[in-house]
Amino acid sequence: MIQLPQDFMIRMQDMLGEAYPAFLRSYEEKKVQALRVNALKGTCEEFLKKVPFADLSAVAWEKNGFYYNNEDGDFAPGKHPLHEAGVYYIQEPSAMAPAVYLEARPGERVLDLCAAPGGKTTQIASDMKNEGILVCNEIHPARAKILSENVERMGIRNALVTNETPQRLAEVFGEYFDRILVDAPCSGEGMFRKNEGACGEWSPGNVQLCADRQDEILDCADGMLRPGGRLVYATCTFAPAENEGSIARFLERHSDYQIVAVPKYEGMSGGVPSWAYYGANGRIGSVLPEDNDGIEALKHTIRLFPHQVKGEGHYLAVLQKKGRVPDGYQGVPQNGLQKGINVKEGKEFLQFQQETLNRNLVEHAECCLLKFGDQLYRMPNDMPSIKGLKVLRAGLHLGTLKKNRFEPSHALALALKKEDVKQSMELGSDADARAYLSGMTLNHSGEKGWYLMTIQEYSIGWGKLAGQVMKNHYPKGLRKVLPKTAWGD
Repeated sequence: MIQLPQDFMIRMQDMLGEAYPAFLRSYEEKKVQALRVNALKGTCEEFLKKVPFADLSAVAWEKNGFYYNNEDGDFAPGKHPLHEAGVYYIQEPSAMAPAVYLEARPGERVLDLCAAPGGKTTQIASDMKNEGILVCNEIHPARAKILSENVERMGIRNALVTNETPQRLAEVFGEYFDRILVDAPCSGEGMFRKNEGACGEWSPGNVQLCADRQDEILDCADGMLRPGGRLVYATCTFAPAENEGSIARFLERHSDYQIVAVPKYEGMSGGVPSWAYYGANGRIGSVLPEDNDGIEALKHTIRLFPHQVKGEGHYLAVLQKKGRVPDGYQGVPQNGLQKGINVKEGKEFLQFQQETLNRNLVEHAECCLLKFGDQLYRMPNDMPSIKGLKVLRAGLHLGTLKKNRFEPSHALALALKKEDVKQSMELGSDADARAYLSGMTLNHSGEKGWYLMTIQEYSIGWGKLAGQVMKNHYPKGLRKVLPKTAWGD
């Protein structure tokens, strides 16, 4: 049995009443595990045909989400080549809900404000289908790097990955975004079953510290959301001060917002208006103020409890900013749009594209190329200026411009499909896949040049054939020795 903090247990008993014993029993149960198929790589139907395995069941609220069973230890999705290929993302099932309710669409401008490690960012990207602008931000440099790596692994082309404070972003993106997700830093109470070490870090003081920080982040998000836009707020905690309390305080400061009543899936419960008046140290009042429809509307927010759903503890609220933008509205960020280089300046890439690809990545996109030193990027159309911002990734990293030649990036390989290239090599066995991921060369017959390496027809990296030897271009920093898998031969 997990040793839960005493003050936490007292508060949860007060909150849940008769349901408290069932809540406690959930900590004696094994945590559930899930993955989400990456729609940018292919459909769930294709995935299931190519990679069949037992004990797979759907996550109700995410069309691409599946629970899996690893009790016998034969199925280790984090140690399979298809994970390295970005075919799926291992994600806690309750954590899939906020991005579902964000309802991001292709062509929109979307911000994931507190994005690391990237589960929700990559989920949003799947919904956007690589169309529009997705700004994903993380304030901590090390976590921002992990975010950028996951954006690359999942083959996302339209993401701008930044390492900034919310305050700095708010200075640049005034009323720019159509949708914003605030997956707020929180006290993590909902993860106690998944991460027992979080229990030792918990305290009422930390709950209050998180609640104060959430107020600041939400105010920054407000400044970046256009009139009529959608804001989804989410935490992985049970603490009312960080959930109903955060939304109640936000509505008091921002009367131009309303809570959207959204449908709930089986097991989800509504927020409790009176819980908005719990302090970090316990109940400080339960009587609702008169004539406050905004507070009463907290019942339309959503709670996920581990004794009611197959997942960990989460909270989310869907808010809409009042007003609308005029038809044809084209909001421009403070620094305008990013200027790129002339396509002809990337002649080495153009030659590589002609020799290697079946598609034109710069068609209908004047000035879409961006150079960082010798690194070449394909920017999303109408990408905001990155002047003065700490940027880790500005769209799709194409590769390195070298003297009279071009070397494609790993990101480009993961963003392509087999039909996008002239030559490819299928890693037809589990042994071949593991050999490639460990950095070994392979034997192959064919025309010399660049090959897209694939596993079960999903792209996983580059190889370059010279003679009958396929030179391995899988990045050295990613190379690893993987165990034999239950999906291989």
